[in-house]
Amino acid sequence: MLVQEVAARYPEQVQFVVENFGASPLAAKFGVDRYPAVFIDDVLVARPRDFGFFAEGEKSGRYTPWRNAASQAKFKADLVRMIDLVLAGKKEEVTRENASPAAPEQIAALPTFHLKDLSGHDVSEKDFAGKIVLVEFWATWCPPCRSTLGWITTLKKQYGNNLEVLALAVESPEDQVKSTVKAVGAGPRWAISDAATAQAFGDVIAVPTMLVFDQSGKLATALYGAPPTLHTDAEQVLNALRVGKTATSSP
Repeated sequence: MLVQEVAARYPEQVQFVVENFGASPLAAKFGVDRYPAVFIDDVLVARPRDFGFFAEGEKSGRYTPWRNAASQAKFKADLVRMIDLVLAGKKEEVTRENASPAAPEQIAALPTFHLKDLSGHDVSEKDFAGKIVLVEFWATWCPPCRSTLGWITTLKKQYGNNLEVLALAVESPEDQVKSTVKAVGAGPRWAISDAATAQAFGDVIAVPTMLVFDQSGKLATALYGAPPTLHTDAEQVLNALRVGKTATSSP
């Protein structure tokens, strides 16, 4: 992990700390509702959008395309420079440098999209009209995604025809996706997301990302990362929708 590598350069001066998404006071303070985010003390120095999207070659983030070695080197150099400023008592310079407008709002409703599922059939938002829809963005290289994939395969049995589950793999080779799906089992509609679809769902920039939409297509909740309460939190929303209650959107 690059942040940890940088922190290791400052033994006894810099402590590397990981906070679970959804349980971070700093994230809550700054209204960060996605990840990854990097803080130096209480200064937000890198936001999720800085690392770009799943679109290959995306140029909108400060450190994109993220898989490019030059982008990662730039991130590390910036982090070293800002740590040096803070250690020198110049935190206000870092704060001013990283001041920026708030992040864009989440999507409000199930977007228009069109993909082929792993069986070669068309899949679009039209297939889910009038249904509760859970959309899970995942990747074969994401260890926390695996337990959730197993969990979502059970949802159809629990909720029946009122629920549709769509699992969208990102940045993952098709053969590995198919191998994972075979091991996990049937249940969801499985497909591989393209860049346009990831962006249509609110510029998905990290996995796992779970979105739940109500029967009218309105976003009911967005859940990012894999906190211990992920499945419980999602089931509370699904149960509320199933019995006709209003579910409130949460970060």
